Amino acid sequence: MMSYDEYMKSVIQPMRTELTSNGFEEIRTPEEVEAKFKDMKGTALVVVNSVCGCAAGLARPAAVRSLQNDKKPDHLFTVFAGQDKEATAKAREYFTGYPPSSPSFALLKDGKLVHMVERHEIENRPLEQIAANLTEAFNKYC
Repeated sequence: MMSYDEYMKSVIQPMRTELTSNGFEEIRTPEEVEAKFKDMKGTALVVVNSVCGCAAGLARPAAVRSLQNDKKPDHLFTVFAGQDKEATAKAREYFTGYPPSSPSFALLKDGKLVHMVERHEIENRPLEQIAANLTEAFNKYC
């Protein structure tokens, strides 16, 4: 019989893979966050992934679609809220001025937040509108 942790890992894995199979690097520990973000050069899109319906139907597909833009971030990262809690908390330290929100998107430039898309800007919006929000930020900062 499968343990609860094993079951959750099997349920969550496709949600992780949706991003990692499209070029996002998963960050699972606070130490990895610090190593990636501290002296970062260039731009990075950080997707705060989640198990909720708006992550599945809107956030992850919008993140992937936004990468079809001519200008895109130098780095693509993802943390998983509710699963990799310490890594997510550490990443959120870089999202100054914003409360925790998942799913969400943060665009960092040289390790500093330059654009944030919170859950309330994802829920009940057309996928194209969410992707356009990201591509406009890419065009401005990347």
